[in-house]
Amino acid sequence: MSRFKIVAKTFAGLEHILATEIKALGGESVTVERRAVSFFGDQEMMYKANFHLRTALKILKPIAEFDVENRDDLYDHAKKIPWDKYLALGKSFALDSTVQSEMFLNTMYASLKVKDAIVDKFREQTGKRPSVDPENPDVRINVYLMGNRCILSLDSSGESLHKRGYRVGQGDAPLNEVLAAGMILLTGWHGERDFIDPMCGSGTLLIEAALIAKGIPPGMYRTSFGFETWPDFNEDLFADICNGDYEKESSCKIIGSDISIKDVAIARANIKSASLTKVIDLDVQDFLTLTPPSAPGIVITNPPYGERMKPHSIIELYAAIGDNLKNKFAGYEAWIISSSMDGLKSVGLKPAKKIDLFNGALACSYRCYELFQGSHKEAVIIKKKLV
Repeated sequence: MSRFKIVAKTFAGLEHILATEIKALGGESVTVERRAVSFFGDQEMMYKANFHLRTALKILKPIAEFDVENRDDLYDHAKKIPWDKYLALGKSFALDSTVQSEMFLNTMYASLKVKDAIVDKFREQTGKRPSVDPENPDVRINVYLMGNRCILSLDSSGESLHKRGYRVGQGDAPLNEVLAAGMILLTGWHGERDFIDPMCGSGTLLIEAALIAKGIPPGMYRTSFGFETWPDFNEDLFADICNGDYEKESSCKIIGSDISIKDVAIARANIKSASLTKVIDLDVQDFLTLTPPSAPGIVITNPPYGERMKPHSIIELYAAIGDNLKNKFAGYEAWIISSSMDGLKSVGLKPAKKIDLFNGALACSYRCYELFQGSHKEAVIIKKKLV
């Protein structure tokens, strides 16, 4: 099979985790970019990337790259592409554009130029044109225009890869599945210790943790990928990937709870949909009364950020979280993500690590707290004696 360039899109802060995933999968010439990782592979690698990568949002196959000096240049270059290789008559297409260019202040206008080029090319060659379907197209085309540099790519994923396919319900502020997987992998956890999310909401962190611990690919629940409607789709090759024996044994406990009866019911439905009911222990419980299994273990959680809470309430909540971690979770590692800096300051623990992430449009800090018996100073002394 011929090799070609592939680009995997992700969230800011997850690029290096995604690069590690790609290397483990067999990607070559892996290069970290801004909110993306580029690499080289063949058709099988592209299929595997969609099926296996936990921290990728989209897998793109670039088909043309060129400079544009004016608006007409975009149309002219796009029209030179042999679109009949990628799009058959009778099939529909849609365009998704990312534009930061003084030439195209309106992103839709750049999309329109490429759309016109595709349609005019088919009209001139066949007298007919493919249809545009922005909702459910057969082929999605990505337009990336930065300054005067343009890259046109085929979107091999279709719907964003964060849409795993297991979610049947969600709470008020569900965590994106790709972000959840990235948060877990950033900690270095792969199922070696017990995992707890004591404010689990609709259960996304729990499910992603279970998939990691059990080795289950995130694409296992998807009903379709964009490349399945491409003219060169290899059904047998993809079937071999889908039917691989991936699941492994895991002895760690994965425990979730939430104070909200409604959220736990939603989480339970999502966990059932993912066929992970026997893997995840779930209960209605206030984090402040939770007693964990004996150490070692890891806590990863996404508490309320305070958008609908009074300032003093968020400070009290985070202070109580910190107290409970100190009092009951000795020997654990705790990771908390939040956009509330006042809340995080109120935890009252010194973070061992801080990572900048985004939860949607919200800039967040993802913080690690190492929980020791006694004071941090005493723990450091003990560590030094053991070395």
